[in-house]
Amino acid sequence: MAISVPKYLFDPRDKPSLPLHDIPVVTATDSSVEPFGFLVDDPNSVDVEIVRWPAQGWRPIDHGTGNEGGCVEGIFHARWQGDVLYGSNEAVRGQYVLGWSVDPQLASSEKPTGPRKQLMIWHMNYHPDGGQLFYPMENTSFVFPVAAPGDDLEPVKVIALWCDGTRGLYIHPNVWHEGIFPLADSQQFLDRQGRVHARVSCDFGQEFGVYLRVPLDGPTTRSSR
Repeated sequence: MAISVPKYLFDPRDKPSLPLHDIPVVTATDSSVEPFGFLVDDPNSVDVEIVRWPAQGWRPIDHGTGNEGGCVEGIFHARWQGDVLYGSNEAVRGQYVLGWSVDPQLASSEKPTGPRKQLMIWHMNYHPDGGQLFYPMENTSFVFPVAAPGDDLEPVKVIALWCDGTRGLYIHPNVWHEGIFPLADSQQFLDRQGRVHARVSCDFGQEFGVYLRVPLDGPTTRSSR
């Protein structure tokens, strides 16, 4: 199947109605986050991993080169407008539709048409060039979908981490993720990531004919510390 580059800013009503795949929501603890990264108490203590540019032949990359792009940082702002969750990342100048709380054919970006008990997501991505830090600027809960590295992503491999807002979250390079999902109307995060900002994407509707449904009313499974 040919994979097309997704468009990130669009009218949700341009998306079709599709079946939903429920993903488990797991409380974010040191152990539950470990396969993907780690929880962060102090954002100033975190150095973002930068992946060295890979050699294209048998000759090696010169020592001290290939990883000099460094990091960028800025504010990631997630905000609900009606039934639609939008994200903006000033670090990489990105604008996104992250998902919607009702069928996209019925979704309004002006006012909610129903209770906000779920989020349906259409997309995830990973960054092969570096890791990424999200640190909440308000101590309010948020949800963050993740999946382990590997291009054979499937809906059954995705979980969502339920974070209480007292700690931030760092993910390693190549970890699948989507933007932050606030439970409040809006939330801001310090974002720090690789300057190159290479991005590999998966459109679940296009590849699997489903959207992923994330419950927003609390964890659905327990996690040990």
